[in-house]
Amino acid sequence: MDMPFSLRPGASRRFVFRGLMATAAVAALSPSGFAAKTDADRWRTITAKPGDAALIGSTGAARTKIWGYDGSVPGPLLRYRQGDTVRVRLENQLPDSTSIHWHGIAIDNRMDGVVGLTQAAVGPGERFDYEFTVPDPGTFWYHTHNQSWEQMARGLYGILIVDEHDAPVVDRDLLFVIDDWRLRRDGQIDTDSFGDMHDWAHAGRLGNRLTVNGADRPQIPVKSGDRIRLRLVNTANARIFRLDLRSPGHAGAVIAVDGFPLASPQELREAIDLAPGQRVDVILDMAGTPGARVAVREISTGKSFECAHFVYDDAVSKKTQTDRAIEALPAWRKHSPVDVAAAREIDLHMTGGAMGMMPGGMRGGRMMPMGPMMDARNVWAFNGVAGDLDRPLAKLRRGEHVLINIRNDTRWPHGMHLHGHHFRVVRRNGAPVSDAPWRDTELVLPMEQVTLGFVSDNPGKWLFHCHMLEHQAGGMKTWIDVQA
Repeated sequence: MDMPFSLRPGASRRFVFRGLMATAAVAALSPSGFAAKTDADRWRTITAKPGDAALIGSTGAARTKIWGYDGSVPGPLLRYRQGDTVRVRLENQLPDSTSIHWHGIAIDNRMDGVVGLTQAAVGPGERFDYEFTVPDPGTFWYHTHNQSWEQMARGLYGILIVDEHDAPVVDRDLLFVIDDWRLRRDGQIDTDSFGDMHDWAHAGRLGNRLTVNGADRPQIPVKSGDRIRLRLVNTANARIFRLDLRSPGHAGAVIAVDGFPLASPQELREAIDLAPGQRVDVILDMAGTPGARVAVREISTGKSFECAHFVYDDAVSKKTQTDRAIEALPAWRKHSPVDVAAAREIDLHMTGGAMGMMPGGMRGGRMMPMGPMMDARNVWAFNGVAGDLDRPLAKLRRGEHVLINIRNDTRWPHGMHLHGHHFRVVRRNGAPVSDAPWRDTELVLPMEQVTLGFVSDNPGKWLFHCHMLEHQAGGMKTWIDVQA
């Protein structure tokens, strides 16, 4: 079976994207399938089970066996309004234990879904009830948090949208869920490569087939004069995507990152970079010629891959919003500004990986040389500790102002994700950063220093890890303990 491209790792906030990223294929949910709101008054059962998906678009191609929520990939779209209560019953029909993590939502800790930290694994044939309030609007997602390096690569993820009470008026609301898959020539997932130590010590598991919403290079119908909202979500294990949405006649602006609204829309002047776990919301005005076919391009490898096409109807939209200025989204709940001068500072030193020269690390409370560390599949460390969750990175008072100083002394980028909280970059390579957006996932480049600032306002045990999932499995995880 002919694969459409070759994806290989390689390392500026601009230079890294030519070597370490990949290509993406984009699909969109139609308004009729996307607009329905999940009933917040009833329990919604989601079943984790085997299924199959048409990941390869060529005629006669085999369907790929996957694991999915309700047997599909992505899993069912969950859509609520700000302040609703989510009630989801997970039923596990997989041969392995699993869970659900609700990525980016400031959730009650016992509902966070992290096996071994906030809950026990949900075994085969078992169920678990998740019930929590969604305090903030935005584009979020949910995914497994047990052996996620394998289960995510098999397809266990879905999207959760929380609508604003005063949402922007658009003609279409489109969801782009970007993923890559490592498939064999027969079109099936390369399961023999799960746990490959080369992946774990390098860029992570990189695929050779791209999909968005489980589709291969789809055609997205639009009309000239449409204003659309695109919700971009990177669900890949390790791939950093770079999407170029700019085309002659198209104008747009980024309105949110990781679900959080920007204070002012940022004009779309360059390609959009998405690390694993990150989201970007864009407003795009479709001013192409009726009947035209306009490509969306993925350019992270330095080559341009046409990953999707906007296909214009022959008719012009009769009802349009494009004559109105793009406005900022309504603000979330007010985050407390971080008092940088008075904040408690915590250091996080990243070491390990290929060419990382890590001599060894702490594991199980004792120092181990690199040979036994590798035998235990621990090839990365935070502050010399390789994935040991016995002790937190820090114990924090509720309401404490905190700075985490990250120093990446590795040859690889790391997408750092903090559960239960949102943060701002306040320093980069020692230089102050002003007005950075609130995020839950931040890309830290090789040999870069980044300081994240936040207020520890959500009590519980919160995981802090690299969202390159093989890096997490290989030791790049810790947690903070916020006292009630």
